[in-house]
This record gives sequence, C-alpha cells and structure tokens, in this order.
Amino acid sequence: MLNYIWFGMIVVGFVVGIMNGRIDEVTKAVIESSGKAIEISIGLLGVMCLWTGLMGIAEKSGLVELITKLARPILRFLFPKIPAKHPAIGAIVMNLVANFFGLGNAATPLGLKAMNELQKLNPRKDTATDEMSTFLVMNTSAIQLIPATVISIRAALGSANPTEIVGTVWVATVSSAIVGIIAVKTLGAIFRRGKQWKL
Repeated sequence: MLNYIWFGMIVVGFVVGIMNGRIDEVTKAVIESSGKAIEISIGLLGVMCLWTGLMGIAEKSGLVELITKLARPILRFLFPKIPAKHPAIGAIVMNLVANFFGLGNAATPLGLKAMNELQKLNPRKDTATDEMSTFLVMNTSAIQLIPATVISIRAALGSANPTEIVGTVWVATVSSAIVGIIAVKTLGAIFRRGKQWKL
C-alpha cells in the first residue's frame, strides 16, 4: 500500500510541475535529491557498520550476557513467561541495547530474531502472546541514550549542532516507553480477566 502512496505522490508532483510550467525545476529537484540521498545513505552506512560491529563484539565478549544478568529483575517483570536461560532473552537484550544507542536499522534484525524466539514459546501460533506484545511496544518506543542515526542524518544535512536533540529524545522515548508498557500490561490484564468471566 505504501508503495502506491509514494508512486501517487511522485506522479502528482510531476503533473503539477507540468501544469505550472515548472517541470525543469521538478527534474532538477529529483536529481539533486537523489544525489543527496546517496550521500546520506553512505554516511549512515559507516555509522551502522561501526555500531553493528560493536554489538557483535559485545555479544561474543560476554558483555550482552552481563547486561542480561544485570537487567534480569526488570526482564522477569516485563517478560514473566520466558524461561531464564531461553535464547529469546539474549535476543531481546541485544535489540534493546541497539535501540538504546539509536541504531534503528541495526536493531531490526535483532528484533526479528527476538520475535522468532518468542514465537517458538507461543502455544497459539496465530495469536501474539503478552511477551510478544510487550517486546513490540518496547522495540517501537525504545528508550534512546544516543540517537546515533538521527544525529548522523542531522550532521550529514549540515546541522550546526546535530546533538542538540538528545535531551528531547530522552524525554520523548522514556515517556513513550513508560506509557506503552503500562498500556500493554493493563490491556493484557483486562483481556485475561474478560476471558475468565466468559468461562
């Protein structure tokens, strides 16, 4: 669906440009934007490679396991039905750490791995569990200490102070994470209570 929306916007842009006699400006903007997109992508690629490599080193060095142990009380509260030694815990921690450093793209494969591990624990394969819902909320509204991707984009586009958003990002992500967790836990409890009343 999104592909159709983008295609429609491009077509409308060209049509409006032709109708206003400004097709040369539209063509110039397309070429300049394409070049800028390549520049930004290459800049982001370097940042992503750096942090993805660091995440791999952290996993192999045992740092992720250490973080898992330190975060175990919180993880037990958030994901009570996941066994302590299950691979899903490690995958969740890796995803949350990647999101913590603002690496949205690097966190995606880790999130898919975590969701795949959670699906293995799911007795009803066509329905998301509470743990899956909680993880999805935490992944979507992830707390970010260093929004590396956004900072890189701002720097690539010539921002005078690309890191000035850090404080705002802290407030926004912490607030969204707290609200999201409260919502998913509350709705899960309401749903379970509703099922008990039906029985």
